[in-house]
Amino acid sequence: MAWIDCLKGCFARRPESEQKSVRCASPTGLHRMAYHQWGDPANPRVLVCVHGLTRNGRDFDHLARSLGAHYRVVCPDVVGRGQSGRLRDPAAYGIPQYVADMVTLIARLGVDQVHWLGTSMGGLIGIALAGLPDTPITRLVLNDVGPVITGESLRRIGEYLGTDPTWASFAEAEAYIRLISAPFGPLTDAQWRHMTETSVRQRPDGRWGFIYDPAIAAPFKAAFAATDIDLWPMYELVSCPTLAVRGAESDLLRRETWLQMAERGPRAKLAEIPGVGHAPMFMSDDQVAVVRDFLLAP
Repeated sequence: MAWIDCLKGCFARRPESEQKSVRCASPTGLHRMAYHQWGDPANPRVLVCVHGLTRNGRDFDHLARSLGAHYRVVCPDVVGRGQSGRLRDPAAYGIPQYVADMVTLIARLGVDQVHWLGTSMGGLIGIALAGLPDTPITRLVLNDVGPVITGESLRRIGEYLGTDPTWASFAEAEAYIRLISAPFGPLTDAQWRHMTETSVRQRPDGRWGFIYDPAIAAPFKAAFAATDIDLWPMYELVSCPTLAVRGAESDLLRRETWLQMAERGPRAKLAEIPGVGHAPMFMSDDQVAVVRDFLLAP
């Protein structure tokens, strides 16, 4: 009967996540930013999770599942990465454009306030946005990034960024990702496979390659000096409650910088993940608990 079918529809299990997109503007035109949304789409409590330099929003699948009962979790692919479009002018790949895109995304979500989790580049975007007057960010988690970006980490990133390698098989792609992402710490075979599946695709010539625009390297290499970058003035504009998570073996966020983050600016709470470098991936329940306990604290 029709009413039975209606009831079945009402109680049907909601899809685990939904991929959506929003149009954003740059000086050279429009581009599409894709994002995955988890949890109840009507939930006014929103957590935005933003990935690192060459990664994408699927890095947060495990965390989003874990927090989907509390938040509408929104995980964008920053322009030039994942399922998002690419910029016509590579020089626009940078924090100002990314901040503008996130403001557009938050407007699309229809909320005035969000909590924010940013890994590496995603944390820099969060710092820049959280420091603006009338910011929508009311609680901020910085994952292995802070007000000083070390020259050592910039040299390491510069060795592979923009090289656009390809591989003859998926297995070769996974081996490469395991190599360059070793600082992420001990992941299971299933987790490495998930990271690879969400980071590469097979190209028309049959070879496998990354799903990010190699041109994102252009501004990075143009400004590259292999010396520390000081962002303390930007960090000290942040005033919302902040958690600074550090991989205990990180080469990007020095321990002394991390400790100073508790004394300056928003006076961040500190958490350190043992056995991990740059950066914790929140693919384990114990790492997720660090974020959950901070975000959901009264």
